[in-house]
Amino acid sequence: NKLKHFRRFATRYDRRASHFLAFIHLAAAMIWMR
Repeated sequence: NKLKHFRRFATRYDRRASHFLAFIHLAAAMIWMR
């Protein structure tokens, strides 16, 4: 799953919730653009 892959990177590099949510939105946008 692509989202799980992005989530792994997000949790590794930044554990703060607000940054995590922003990263999820960015990852979702990147997947949607493909």
